[in-house]
Amino acid sequence: MTTLPTPPSFSLVGKTALVTGASSGIGQGCAVALAEAGAHVVCAARGMGRLAATVDEMTARGWSAEALQLDQGDLEQLAGALDGRPFDIVVNSAGAALPKPAFETEPADFDQVMNVNLRSAYFLSTWAARALKEAGKRGSIIHLSSQMGHVGGMDRTVYCASKWGLEGMIKAMAIEWGPYDIRINAIAPTFIRTPLSQVTLDRPDRAAWIREKIKLGRVGEIEDIMGAALYLASDASGLVTGTSLLVDGGWTAD
Repeated sequence: MTTLPTPPSFSLVGKTALVTGASSGIGQGCAVALAEAGAHVVCAARGMGRLAATVDEMTARGWSAEALQLDQGDLEQLAGALDGRPFDIVVNSAGAALPKPAFETEPADFDQVMNVNLRSAYFLSTWAARALKEAGKRGSIIHLSSQMGHVGGMDRTVYCASKWGLEGMIKAMAIEWGPYDIRINAIAPTFIRTPLSQVTLDRPDRAAWIREKIKLGRVGEIEDIMGAALYLASDASGLVTGTSLLVDGGWTAD
């Protein structure tokens, strides 16, 4: 008799997740995807206004969620949020771009982007993984990277540097934490229609360049990222670590 393999589960029932940057955009979409799959989601962001509204709407739909006001760039706050709390899933969606030519980049611009995109991501990962290790638990850490962590882009020198650094960091951490069954990966989207990207999409020359580069011929939507987040959070990706899942419409295919 043939024994058929059992499909992996995408269910997150019984799991606890932390999602940063959860008050809007991709972070909000990831929080919704994980909550709909059954996880209890701690939604974190700097401001409580939109964050509270997000959580209210999520709980009104019967999902389990709570709000956490958190400035991820404040490492003392970040350490306090993770101390002794081993989240099964961590999704880091907080990010900064500040697009401008390299010649016009000031040290303060560089520091702002690096502090959010790389420095805070490093310590978020380390402290989340340490809490899991000390609790003897497996887990999944997911960073929102970018296709710009694989290619270059106009007016995005500092942003590219931060995302290439993030991708290298993830590979090294995956090697270190693999023995503890702690997985760490990235989602690397193309331009997704969010408040962060709108400043670029509103420029006709940049919008034309973007649509030319995306082989599927359209800008991404938040819903395009939600499935990737659920996959990497769930047991369906149990053998996936140290990699980057490109959701770029074919931008990097050539």
